[in-house]
Amino acid sequence: MFDLNELERAHAIVGQAVPATPAHAWPLLAERLGTQVVVKHENHTPTGAFKVRGGLVYLDRLKRERPNIPGIISATRGNHGQSLAFAASRHGVTAVIYVPRGNSVEKNRAMKAFGAELVEHGEDFQAAREEAGRHAQFAGLHMVPSFHTDLVLGVATYALELFRAAPDLDILYVPIGQGSGICGCIMARDLLGLKTEIVGVQSTEAPSYALSFAAGQVVTTETSNTLADGMATRIPDPEALAVILKGASRMVQVTDDEIALAIHALWTDTHNLAEGAGAAALAAALREKTKLQGKRVGLVLSGGNIDFDLFRGWVGTDAPVAHRATA
Repeated sequence: MFDLNELERAHAIVGQAVPATPAHAWPLLAERLGTQVVVKHENHTPTGAFKVRGGLVYLDRLKRERPNIPGIISATRGNHGQSLAFAASRHGVTAVIYVPRGNSVEKNRAMKAFGAELVEHGEDFQAAREEAGRHAQFAGLHMVPSFHTDLVLGVATYALELFRAAPDLDILYVPIGQGSGICGCIMARDLLGLKTEIVGVQSTEAPSYALSFAAGQVVTTETSNTLADGMATRIPDPEALAVILKGASRMVQVTDDEIALAIHALWTDTHNLAEGAGAAALAAALREKTKLQGKRVGLVLSGGNIDFDLFRGWVGTDAPVAHRATA
């Protein structure tokens, strides 16, 4: 998809707007997992998630190649849309973002604050994406896909930072939504010549990539009802799946209850607030705790954009006792 020189150039582009994010070793998380652990804090970007890196690289190339582009359009559950809105505003480009009805209120507000025109359509991400594609043709806007080489190139810059800060990681857990994050990690690892095992994390309620990985081909699902909206994907991207099949060692599926426990653990152990997808890596590591003894483990905290009402009802003081996370 790209070489190391291209990745270095992308890192320079991203760095104009996004300082390198921390990679911290938290002793309380190490106690919880019983081994060494490093967290890559992509919740510390200007949009609160890793996706901003991809938007910056994508818009940089688009504006260079098509300086008079009238505007962009895309679909999202939140972080991809914030990324594009943030990058578009820096380049003076109009951004129209489609979201499904009932989408995160706070992510919607953030996209509008970054300058996007927000349109609600459909019951899930797939419906919103299809309608955005139809509107793009009607309005003459450039349709930004959810997976593209430039998006992967951008988000791979966080993996470049992580692997240079911690080149001795034995295993890295990465949440999967549409696949750009894990593909970026695979590419960066391979370009740096490292041996880190990369494990994808999926929700049991949205397991399309896990099912596809097991089958060796694209497998779709009818629903994606996880509360971790960043992983609520029904239809995998074939190009992403090809990279994952070659570069990931396996997939781990985690339940919403396990994700809730991980959100709570990240708050108590590190005082970082994670959204569902952002806590999924820790949830997977906790599930595989017995396999990790003596290993140096990396966790991608991909974002922290969780609605307060969702946090309170899912893992906080308003959560049902049977599902409430405890440290």
